[in-house]
Amino acid sequence: MERLSGLDASFLYLESRSQLMHIIGLIELDPNTVEGGYSFEKMRDELERRIAGLPTFRRKLRDSILNIDHPVWVEDRNFDIESHVHRVAVPSPGGRTELADFCAHIAGVPLDRSKPLWEMWVIEGLADGKIAVLLRMHHAGVDGVTASDLLAKLCTFSPETPELDEESLSHSAGDASLAGLAVDGALQVARRPLSFARLLPKTAQVPFDWIARALRNEAMPLPFRAPRTPFNGSITGHRSMAYTQVSLADIKRIKNQFGVKINDVVLSVCAGALRGYLDDLGELPDKPLVAMVPVSVHGDNDDDLVTQGTNKVTGMFTKLATDIEDPVQRITTVGEQVRKSKEHHGSMDSNLFRGWAQFVPSATMGVAMRLYASQELAEKHPVLYNLVISNVAGPDFPLYYLGAKIEAMYPLGPVFHGAGMNITVFSQDGQLNIGVIACKEHVPDPWPLMQAFEDEVKTLLEACD
Repeated sequence: MERLSGLDASFLYLESRSQLMHIIGLIELDPNTVEGGYSFEKMRDELERRIAGLPTFRRKLRDSILNIDHPVWVEDRNFDIESHVHRVAVPSPGGRTELADFCAHIAGVPLDRSKPLWEMWVIEGLADGKIAVLLRMHHAGVDGVTASDLLAKLCTFSPETPELDEESLSHSAGDASLAGLAVDGALQVARRPLSFARLLPKTAQVPFDWIARALRNEAMPLPFRAPRTPFNGSITGHRSMAYTQVSLADIKRIKNQFGVKINDVVLSVCAGALRGYLDDLGELPDKPLVAMVPVSVHGDNDDDLVTQGTNKVTGMFTKLATDIEDPVQRITTVGEQVRKSKEHHGSMDSNLFRGWAQFVPSATMGVAMRLYASQELAEKHPVLYNLVISNVAGPDFPLYYLGAKIEAMYPLGPVFHGAGMNITVFSQDGQLNIGVIACKEHVPDPWPLMQAFEDEVKTLLEACD
């Protein structure tokens, strides 16, 4: 068995019917490259063959009233691929609007916790003859990096069917008896006082360092200081979704012209798109929006008393300069803001957030979230941050998913009460894929935001000239 870390488990405790905690990947595929021709049954059978060596896809949650710590992952001895892989066709004319509407509907449906926490929808009927795959995985089991790694294991450099590693076929998520679950849980909890003693002095220093940096104008923006927008309130379970694709070469050209990082260009383009979108609605605030940017800490030296599990990510706050009209001035300002935020975030111990997450109580957290949602408290306190923006670097070469060539890949993250929009950017094979998912009541039509994203790239390219 593998016990969930506090951060992993918190995504279970935070989940409700309106606040769903799964990560989504929408993949557009060319089925003409599949050996012997594409069929749904062939794709499903090949997936079953490959995940025989990937226990992450076969593990499910196990808990007990005797367990006083977080749940564990165990092997699903009754795993059935047909319970996870589904086939559907989008309605005519099968364009990107119909595809996005279907994916948004599925994004608003909870995953079944009695089974391994993932599912895949193979989507046919697209107007261009391609197929799409919608993959959902619960955030308790993956973060952005591990989700990309798992997806990569289902991909190859050519359409030929690969041989499987014999050793990987023997891997299992394990099992847990009720007694073993209870004893191990008690041992984990017994270590908490030592973890608390080590975390407390490090945490106590954080506000003093933050204030000192703020006085030098070298700090991240403070939480609960973001302006309110239409998507900063209590959310429902309904989702809206849109996506687009721009040339990565264009993004690199902008980067080189203005002497910034690719991530700075992404954040600046998002800022310009959000500014235009909100201005058209008559809802553009005077203060700059604040984004929470997930930062992976995979590969860091973990403290085994406070960190374990799958999710190894922290959050960095940064201003988006949406109050600046000129795109050239905006990208320069965003680059400077991100530099300050990175230096500030980098000076903090990456173990602190994950360490305190170990102390998250399941029952109390669940009750608190239900109360928070039912009382619509997100409208009654200052905005923590406006939205999540993730930028994930992918492979800059062609890949084949179960034999079908990947044309585009759009990852999408969860949305939260108080921050009902998530923009995720993924670079892959010379393209920058941008996906937005939001609470439908707050953002009923996100396509203008994607058009604004494309327009902002064109504007910056013209500025390069």
